[in-house]
Amino acid sequence: MKKRMVTLLLAGILAASVLSGCGGSVGSKGLSQMQSVNEAVPTVKLDDKYRSCYEIFVYSFYDSDGDGIGDLKGVDEKLDYVQKLGADEIWLMPICPSPTYHKYDVTDYEAIDPQYGSMEDFKKLVADCHKRGITVITDLVLNHTSSEHPWFQKACDYLKHLPKGKKPDPEKCPYVSYYNFTRDTDKTGYAKLSGTDWAYEARFWEGMPDLNLDQPKVRKEIEAITKYWTDLGVDGFRLDATTSYYTGQNSKNISFMTWLNDTVKKQNPKAYMVGEAWTDSMTYTSFYKSGIDSFFDFDFAGNDGTIAKAVRGNVTAEAFGKAMLQIQDRIAGNQATGIDAPFYTNHDMARSAGYYSQDDKGEKTKFAQGLNLMMSGDAFLYYGEEIGMKGSGIDENKRAPMYWSSNSKAKGMTRGPQGMETFDMKFAPLEKQQKDPYSIYSYVQQALRLRKNFPAIARGEISMDEGCSDEKILVIEKKPKDTSLTPVVLVYNMSDKQQEVDLSKMSFAQKTLSGVLCVNKKEITLSGQTLTMPGRSIAVLTK
Repeated sequence: MKKRMVTLLLAGILAASVLSGCGGSVGSKGLSQMQSVNEAVPTVKLDDKYRSCYEIFVYSFYDSDGDGIGDLKGVDEKLDYVQKLGADEIWLMPICPSPTYHKYDVTDYEAIDPQYGSMEDFKKLVADCHKRGITVITDLVLNHTSSEHPWFQKACDYLKHLPKGKKPDPEKCPYVSYYNFTRDTDKTGYAKLSGTDWAYEARFWEGMPDLNLDQPKVRKEIEAITKYWTDLGVDGFRLDATTSYYTGQNSKNISFMTWLNDTVKKQNPKAYMVGEAWTDSMTYTSFYKSGIDSFFDFDFAGNDGTIAKAVRGNVTAEAFGKAMLQIQDRIAGNQATGIDAPFYTNHDMARSAGYYSQDDKGEKTKFAQGLNLMMSGDAFLYYGEEIGMKGSGIDENKRAPMYWSSNSKAKGMTRGPQGMETFDMKFAPLEKQQKDPYSIYSYVQQALRLRKNFPAIARGEISMDEGCSDEKILVIEKKPKDTSLTPVVLVYNMSDKQQEVDLSKMSFAQKTLSGVLCVNKKEITLSGQTLTMPGRSIAVLTK
């Protein structure tokens, strides 16, 4: 205990010595202001569900064996990178066997796709993550299987040999009840089963037949699947396409997810569950009634989301704050322990480097990541966004090879999905950005650092100082329910011009500059109670 107190005291002295000069330039020689200020504050390690999650498309991430396809060993080799970036959770997009490159159509729920390696590779990856304090969640695709899944193949073979007009007998072929078959071949959302007068539900495409989630035997299969991966050490699941479990029947979606949440939490009470519900916020926040920990905050994401609109100036600073308050209230109204899952882009969206005109220096791209990563909850970052990768149009373009190097033949570089179009990246590869304290990479790294320095950023309930907030400036306090964690104030300058904030008028008590995010070499300064903020900057204030 004495050793810990001395360590904290020394850290405090160091922080005080750095911040005492906040009336002028805070940066040290060779370092950006962000590095000087943020790295003088010790990080705090907490083992809970409020993390910073790095989404990885294994196929395009890092190739360990030279075949041009990313693999689990490649992810394992890059855990140093993930940890140094500041993520303490990874989400692996589907890793089970599949006939497609994206692998959202599973043929075996209890195996690893051979393209990605072996089960031993996976076990080692999980173990190595846990040694570093990194949790692992995997994609759980339950709405549908592949049309090549043995369950579906057996059901189809049975129906093809069933005499015309005869009713299927699940006693003879249980798998015929695993899917939603009908003789109404013109039914919306259904695909015809070749060689028969049957059709099957397939909301995405004919290669993805929907499972009959009302079938008790299917639920038994799901229970076995989640237990299998939980026993292997997986820390939770990302739930794919939750609005499609029962299309247009949200009460049934919530009921199914309640069962699923209860099932997984019995297997691992600490499991983290996050759902994809690509719909309006009134709907996806209502899904919290299921007990699922988190749902992705789609209102803020993508080219037309609240974050991008705020960066363009189409949403004021004050309105951005009110949008965060609205989401907070809607989640709390449906689940007292619900955790927001903010994200800016994902594998289904155009990458953010193409969102803004006249952003050659990446300042808007940086600031957008700052807005995302300063939100409360378990924040998600899609691989490559930390360096401003490009990719739009067809899905393959959005899942391009991680831009480790400008040399496509460099060690670990993948070739990307077949059919991906050829295009040039807008910003430098990681190998160059890591050497630049003002790069997009360095900015994102510092944002993730702040989430660890100040636990209240992820865990705090938001209150807005409406007297100090206006079209350009947003002032919010984040106060965790856990009273052992220190509240912080975040001040945002949403405009592209320098602004001054008079802290004497602020209703919150935190008035010491302790963390900064700046999109260029211009610095945040504090002189007396005047906080001077360059365009598109964020300040963290403490007592």
